[in-house]
Amino acid sequence: MKQLKLGLQMGYWGAGPDPRMVEVAQEAERLGYDAIFTAEAWGSDVFTPLAWIGAHTKTIRLGTAVAQLSARTPTATAMAALTLDHLTGGRMILGLGVSGPQVVEGWYGRPFAKPVARTREYVDIIRQVLDRQSPVSSSGKHYPIPYVGEGAWGLGKSLKSITHPLRSDMPIFLGAEGPKNVSLAAEIADGWLPLYYSPYRQDVYQSQIADRPAGFEIMQGVSVTICDDVEEGLIPIKNSLALYIGGMGAKRRNFHKELMSRMGYEAEATQIQDLFLAGKKEQAFQAVPSSFADEISLVGPIDRIKDRLQAWRDSPVTSLLINNRNLGQMRSIAELVLS
Repeated sequence: MKQLKLGLQMGYWGAGPDPRMVEVAQEAERLGYDAIFTAEAWGSDVFTPLAWIGAHTKTIRLGTAVAQLSARTPTATAMAALTLDHLTGGRMILGLGVSGPQVVEGWYGRPFAKPVARTREYVDIIRQVLDRQSPVSSSGKHYPIPYVGEGAWGLGKSLKSITHPLRSDMPIFLGAEGPKNVSLAAEIADGWLPLYYSPYRQDVYQSQIADRPAGFEIMQGVSVTICDDVEEGLIPIKNSLALYIGGMGAKRRNFHKELMSRMGYEAEATQIQDLFLAGKKEQAFQAVPSSFADEISLVGPIDRIKDRLQAWRDSPVTSLLINNRNLGQMRSIAELVLS
């Protein structure tokens, strides 16, 4: 039977930082959690909290889930990652993602065009920085190095990183939803960070990850809630789904809605979006099928969760990335998954 690993997703901040961030991270490390991840949207950045956590822990791996491509040039991201990798003794996992057009164009002021091609170029440049075999160069249209386009002085030259990276093989993961992006992750990355994954519908992604290399990691975010009432435990998951399916994207292009549709819930996904965009958020929540929320999470009494863990062990997923920060439940989850 495959042994699953455990990770912890700290996410991005709301109005301010979580004052228990270090305490939670240290407890996760003590319990044997393999990795802890931070995120960014349009507020707190992804690297600074990870550095703070890294300074207060010793062994747990530290990941970005995800660092948004449009927030930084590829070389700037490589600089941040190699710096953190040195400071934490080689614990860094660089998770990258394209985000969505609303954030990229509305927050970063950059075009969202060609996400697959942009990701390929971005990863190639980062790998050049980490390899440090020759000066970094790229002839791609999205991140040309040296830059010779409009406004260039024509004085740019290819450079090698002054700092020698601690690891040339620092793992790079991709957060990907669309079939082409998932296939790209299996081709060029060391791991994949899915958004929604159902171990009961493995066919949704089977062809895209069929040729993944040996050692390829799949770290799936899973809401784990130990409780007596399953429907009550699913409420926060359904609220999140209503927000992401309904409002985290435009009417004509919402990657989360498209994913839910591919997972067999097309009519429900359309209804959720229609209701949410009409301002009927409570009705959008009510429209989220409990069956879908239940498939992608682990909710209920301990014995129920223990039984349902088998489906995850039988899937290609290598690690469950949970977002539960209740110390007692973190301990119980560790006992269930890691024992």
